[in-house]
Amino acid sequence: MSNRGPIALHGGGEYLPGDEPFLLACLVAGRLAAVTRWAAQVAPCNEEATDGRPVRGEAPDPRPGEVRVAVVPAAAAGGRPDLAAAHGIAAFRRVAATAGIPIRVEAVMIVDPAGAAAPGPAGRLAGMDLIHLPGGNPGRLLEILEGSAAWRAIFAAHERGAVVAGASAGAMVLADWTWTPGGWRRGLGLVPGLVLVPHAERVARGGWTGTFGASVPSEAEPIGRLGLDERTGVLSETRPDGAVAWRVVGPGRAHWSPARAIPPLSASHGTALDLDP
Repeated sequence: MSNRGPIALHGGGEYLPGDEPFLLACLVAGRLAAVTRWAAQVAPCNEEATDGRPVRGEAPDPRPGEVRVAVVPAAAAGGRPDLAAAHGIAAFRRVAATAGIPIRVEAVMIVDPAGAAAPGPAGRLAGMDLIHLPGGNPGRLLEILEGSAAWRAIFAAHERGAVVAGASAGAMVLADWTWTPGGWRRGLGLVPGLVLVPHAERVARGGWTGTFGASVPSEAEPIGRLGLDERTGVLSETRPDGAVAWRVVGPGRAHWSPARAIPPLSASHGTALDLDP
C-alpha cells in the first residue's frame, strides 16, 4: 500500500545561509517519515503467532524520531561531488541541531551509472527518510539515475513515506521534462505536469518569455512552468480530502504558470499553490 511522502523542489543556492527555512521544512517532513518507519518495524515485534509466542521481526531503531538523511551529489559528478556532499551534511546537521531534531545524515556517493546500479548504495537509499539531490548538471544526473537500482530505491522509499527533495538540477529532473545542456529530455516524472526553472530571479531580470514560453518543446505541451528563486522552494502537502497542495518555503518567490500563454503568478513564503496545469 502506497503512503507516498512529500516532494520538495528548490530553486538552487542550496545549503547557503538563508536556506535554513527550506532545510528545516524538509527535516520536519522527514521526521514524520522516520516515526512511520519506526512504527512499521515495531509492529511485527508486537504480533503473536498462532501458538501465542511473540513474532520476532526486525529490531526497531532505538531512536524512533531520528531522521535518516541521504545527500546524493550525482548531479555534481563532473565537478566536486565530495564538496557538494560535505556542504549538504554540514547544513543539515546545523539546521537539525538548532531545531533539536535528531538526525543521521550521510553521503551516498553515486557518481556514475555503475554506482547507481550497485546494490549497496541502493540498499542504503531504500532505508532513508529524506533523500536530497543537490544541483549540478541535470543531463548527467539523468544519465546516472534513470532506470537504475538507485532510482528504484529512491522511489520505493518515497512510496513508504520518505521525502524526496531536489535543488536546481536535482529538482529539474524530478519533473516530466527537463532542460539539459544537450537539449530537452523527459525527466524522471515524479512530479507530473510541469517543467521546473531554477534560479528564477535571474530569469526574471531578462523577462519570462523565453523560459516560460517558446523554449519548452512542443511535444511537452500542454505543461505548466514552475520557477523557483534561489534558497526558495515548494513542499507538497496532502490535504485531508486527498488533494495535494504545495507550500512555498524560503525568502524568495515561486512563479507558477499553468500554461504557455498565461503570465506566471508569483507567491511568497507560506503561500499555498495549486500546481495542476
